[in-house]
Amino acid sequence: MSARRGASGSLAALADATPDTRDRLVDAARATSIVVVVVWHWTLSVTHRTADGVLVMPNPIDAVPGGWLATWVLQVVPVFFLVGGYANLAAWERARAAGGSDASFLGDRLRRLLVPTVVWVAVWLAVELVAALLPGPHRWVWEWFAGILVPLWFLGVHVVLVVLVPVTARVHRRRGGLALALLGLGIAAGSAVDRITGLAGAGWVTTGLVWLFCHQLGCAWRTSGLGTRPLRHRLAVAGTGLLALVALTTAGGYPRSMVATVGDLESNMFPTTAAIAALAVFQLGLLVLIAPAAGRLLRRPAVWRPVVALNVVAITVFLWHMTALLLVVRTVEGLGGTLLAEPTAQWWAQRWLWLLAPAAVLAALVAVVGRVEVVARWGRRRPRNRRRARTCPPRRRQGAVRTMRPGRRKIDSAPDGTMLESLDERNAIR
Repeated sequence: MSARRGASGSLAALADATPDTRDRLVDAARATSIVVVVVWHWTLSVTHRTADGVLVMPNPIDAVPGGWLATWVLQVVPVFFLVGGYANLAAWERARAAGGSDASFLGDRLRRLLVPTVVWVAVWLAVELVAALLPGPHRWVWEWFAGILVPLWFLGVHVVLVVLVPVTARVHRRRGGLALALLGLGIAAGSAVDRITGLAGAGWVTTGLVWLFCHQLGCAWRTSGLGTRPLRHRLAVAGTGLLALVALTTAGGYPRSMVATVGDLESNMFPTTAAIAALAVFQLGLLVLIAPAAGRLLRRPAVWRPVVALNVVAITVFLWHMTALLLVVRTVEGLGGTLLAEPTAQWWAQRWLWLLAPAAVLAALVAVVGRVEVVARWGRRRPRNRRRARTCPPRRRQGAVRTMRPGRRKIDSAPDGTMLESLDERNAIR
């Protein structure tokens, strides 16, 4: 009980010490995106067994009239990379301002991503090796449930983008607008080659360009102050993205759904198409349109503290949410339950179960392994208590750098970072 009280107190202290100059919408966008991904996988996937025992997860978009339109908001992978670009540029700028090297920057960022991932891989490999040693036939989990590996593709792409930050950040600082324009042209050219020639390689090159475009668009979000621009500017961003999206999914012939859909011969996600780049622009426009109202709302402790709490264990939640789903699936099957293969009325009526049960399992998993992510970010030191944070002089609360004796940590190093890699004691939230 005392440990839980101490943890909640630490989170409250971090939340309460957030500088007023911080763009909290960036942190909230990341937290909301994680929730959307997790809830989508759990409740809006028709998870069932095929005839050969493989566990598959098609979505019911094709069975819902106009369901494709919801994917223009709920396909949030572009938002992850927008936030990633914002966060990586912010962290790189802080590292440079503090006199850090590119190597130290990369070491810090990669440690925060890779340590929780290595633990996840190690646990699953251990479980599978033990299962393989038991009597009877054995199928590796990825052979009958590829969904367990879903988090890895995103983290793999993000790791590549992090490694490129020392280059992409400098390019953005010098020629950010030109770089975005060239990436857009590259995406258009790659899409044209893919469509005209059918070369598979062109599609995958375009995939890389799309995610790099989203990342650099996030950098532009940070440096442009777009969320505080006049309404007409923010409307122009959303309108440009929407018009491009409509054009690509009508005249361009790309699928209207932004997720893979039963019956469609093509997916916008794998390989990633120009429609996802347009979606990123549209979603950035939506985010900056709500920025003023969201900023006011996120200043309320009851709203902001859950955002902080989720971002503390964001990578853990993302890595383990499919494991939680699989454990519930095996439990349901073990109890004699049936996994419905069609989105019938009975299937819709069961959605509450597939939200609450995996959520309970995930909460238990996070309680066990979440500490790994915390240690990877903070080390073993805990953030300062709430009283210390609240009594910090105003100029420090606003983000001024505090110089300390060797061996002690700095706090409040920079007011305008992001929480992509979670909370950070050095500037309350990062």
